[in-house]
Amino acid sequence: MKARRQMKVQEIITKEIIRTQEDLADKLHLAGFDVTQATVSRDIKEMGLIKIPTADDDYRYAIPTEVHPMNLQDRLKRLLRETVISINDTESLIVIRTIPGNAHALAAVMDNTNWDEVIGTVAGDDTILLVIKPKEAVTTVLERMTTLLG
Repeated sequence: MKARRQMKVQEIITKEIIRTQEDLADKLHLAGFDVTQATVSRDIKEMGLIKIPTADDDYRYAIPTEVHPMNLQDRLKRLLRETVISINDTESLIVIRTIPGNAHALAAVMDNTNWDEVIGTVAGDDTILLVIKPKEAVTTVLERMTTLLG
């Protein structure tokens, strides 16, 4: 059932603009799936769905795909500028606060930047934790982000 539901989620978000979990739950109900908001939230997380900008300055769910490196850098710059509220660090960690609903998209792009110092990211709704190795490289990563923030 879960696999069929997640295949339907993929179909829905590729054919329609889905902005919220509630929109997705409604579409799944129309397709015959009895889901709760918690189930939809888990599916989104398990499938690694991200939010991407739409033409009308809103966001919609999408499936992460391979991004050309040049586009990746532009996207990282844009997401940093549009979504970051604050950046703090301690030891080998950097914590980025974003506007709600944008941490996953930014973390997905950061995961694909191939910055050797970033060994992983953990994203919530509005917070990203970057794990940096070695801890001395935190300054390097912060400088890169500061440069991109312009």
